[in-house]
Amino acid sequence: MRNTDSSVSGPGRDPRILAIANQKGGVGKTTTAINLGTALAAVGEQVLIIDLDPQGNASTGLGVPPSQRTGTTYDVLQEEVALTDIEHPTAVPRLMVAPAGVELAGAEIELLEEPNRHYKLRDAIDAYKRARPDLTYVMIDCPPSLGLLTVNAMAAADAMIVPLQCEFFALEGLGQIMRTITTVKERINEKLELQGVILTMYDKRNNLSREVEANVREHLGEKVYKTAIPRNVRISEAPSHGKPALLYDLKCVGSQAYVRLASEVIQRERAR
Repeated sequence: MRNTDSSVSGPGRDPRILAIANQKGGVGKTTTAINLGTALAAVGEQVLIIDLDPQGNASTGLGVPPSQRTGTTYDVLQEEVALTDIEHPTAVPRLMVAPAGVELAGAEIELLEEPNRHYKLRDAIDAYKRARPDLTYVMIDCPPSLGLLTVNAMAAADAMIVPLQCEFFALEGLGQIMRTITTVKERINEKLELQGVILTMYDKRNNLSREVEANVREHLGEKVYKTAIPRNVRISEAPSHGKPALLYDLKCVGSQAYVRLASEVIQRERAR
């Protein structure tokens, strides 16, 4: 991919913080975080992906196995280390990852009595921004729930990206996360907005996919990205090789869809 003058951040401007969330599992949150982050880095953005899911799939998918995670986002939330202490380079230039571990599963309970519990991640990102002035994007891969970890991501984020699987119950789940965004905006983070909704696992030959697309676009209009992410075997294979799909097979239809999605994200950021 050709390097372009695409950055919406830079000297004197804060990086954009995007949380990728949906309370339902298996909708493509991690795949989107990995490949959208890769596509942004490929056009010159300086990107940090924060893995906030106890499963740690974003970390593995970016080539950081559990054996190499000497510190994780759990330690950051416990204020024992900084994000700069745990960040790992990836095979993609300008793309770093802050890995997760299974211990994150207990963080929801352990942080419950903390007075600053909603802002642990926000404070850690603020410190990271000061240490990495060239940073332009932070992408947070959230767990499949709307618990304290996801609320931490929403409290830190400028905007949300919501992957939505093209299935029967898609709109029902979308309504729940939209209500959560509204609540967080009212009570915790007034700047939070919806950057966009991504239709994932889309099959244009399938009537259900087309019906879900029509319904979501009718309800949310331009908030739905024009690009839909298709079902694609190469995207599914890539994590087992510890690579983003864009490195595993740039020419496959899934990789090309994420390249187009990155262009849309940048265009929306420019239009703010």
